[in-house]
Amino acid sequence: MDQHKLRTLVFEKTGVKVDIDDPIFALVALNEAVLAEAVERHVERIDAASAALTARLGVEDAGVTSAPYSAPAPAAMANAPSSSAPPARLLPVALGAAAFGAVLVLLGQALFFRSAPAAPVAVPAPLTSAQIAAIATGERFQRILPRLDAKTRTAVQAEMVKP
Repeated sequence: MDQHKLRTLVFEKTGVKVDIDDPIFALVALNEAVLAEAVERHVERIDAASAALTARLGVEDAGVTSAPYSAPAPAAMANAPSSSAPPARLLPVALGAAAFGAVLVLLGQALFFRSAPAAPVAVPAPLTSAQIAAIATGERFQRILPRLDAKTRTAVQAEMVKP
């Protein structure tokens, strides 16, 4: 722990000048000691767990020491069973379960998500002769109305509005 570096870092981050004799450095030293002890305990636990794992897998001790990480020998790992590959007897069961699940999903969609039946298309009834005559009269009226004088046009439009 370099107290001068810590002092400079505190000043750069906060703008507060800290003296080297400040009690805060005692707190930093205490923090370092606690952290070092915790790291040592964790390394010991990891080493014990890896040793237990190698013993459980039947791999010979590959020289696991108190170092943070020690890679096992490649020859020892070649004899270890692969933990990522499922047993061959489970493959047909998994395939059957997947196929059964797919069939259930398709049946559920067929039952619950049916599309609404198409609305019947209304075919209009053929026009009667009276309707055809009214359309012709209306078309003739539309051609004649603009030709009338303003007073007559206003009177005709007023009569058309009445019920």
